[in-house]
Amino acid sequence: MGSGVQEQRASLTQGEVLPLASSSQSEGMKQTRSVINSLFSGALAGAVAKTAVAPLDRTKIIFQGKLEAYRLIYRTYLMEGFFSLWRGNSATMVRVIPYAAIQFCAHEQYKGLLGGYYGFQGNALPPVPRLLAGSMAGTTAAMMTYPLDMVRARMAVTPKEMYSNILHVFVRISREEGMKTLYRGFTPTILGVAPYAGLSFFTYETLKKLHAEHSGRQQPYSYERLAFGACAGLIGQSASYPLDVVRRRMQTAGVTGHTYRTILGTMREIVSEEGVIRGLYKGLSMNWVKGPIAVGISFTTFDLTQILLKNEKWVLLVKSK
Repeated sequence: MGSGVQEQRASLTQGEVLPLASSSQSEGMKQTRSVINSLFSGALAGAVAKTAVAPLDRTKIIFQGKLEAYRLIYRTYLMEGFFSLWRGNSATMVRVIPYAAIQFCAHEQYKGLLGGYYGFQGNALPPVPRLLAGSMAGTTAAMMTYPLDMVRARMAVTPKEMYSNILHVFVRISREEGMKTLYRGFTPTILGVAPYAGLSFFTYETLKKLHAEHSGRQQPYSYERLAFGACAGLIGQSASYPLDVVRRRMQTAGVTGHTYRTILGTMREIVSEEGVIRGLYKGLSMNWVKGPIAVGISFTTFDLTQILLKNEKWVLLVKSK
């Protein structure tokens, strides 16, 4: 009889423990899949958006780095050919794919953490945590991929003969200018990324929330997502643009003959030589064209890819094939 009770207790204990272990394992797999989905969706979003605006992006970098940049696109097309406008895009992809993957994935994770902390798990975050989640996501991504951004900037403003490929840029900079050069402009990057990413994610999430409240539809149409993303890009990039100019000047200083060392020193030199508007806001009009398009495409691609990956019927269809 005693042994029967012990067997019953053992079976009860086993019956209680196994579901808990199974539930924990299922939750872990769900979390892992969510992270992988976010990384893939973010990588795809970044690649699609940057490829779409690559010619404008390269022109913007050169326009910030050189004083005489009129008729730049047309002159580049005549001298080097149409596809030269995509020069440096391979380096851009090497940076953008991990950057966007990390940024979007980090944003989802920070939203979950802040939502749990403030008691809004599964719901739209209040304004301050919403802004904070975007800022932290952008900062995390920038910190992890900055040297790749430096390489892209160098390739975009130098002749083809100077650097043959991405690895060549790393080798030459390290050998001729030192490893520290790979992080030149890092501080203005972080100072610029925090408000840019924060305002971009904040604006996009806020517009989606307002849309859901007024329309009764939880999911906006694709063109509405593009419009929300465009507004987010316009606000975010306008707010952080001067620091973006300072960052590019510091990154390309080694090949333009300048010796930019500090943020304030770079700003002072730009303002004294070119003025506030023509210096710190040079290329902003082009950014108002490029930025909203890129951010709109990026947010829309991410959202639609996430929806597709979360559709279990689609996942089962792919697995069956």
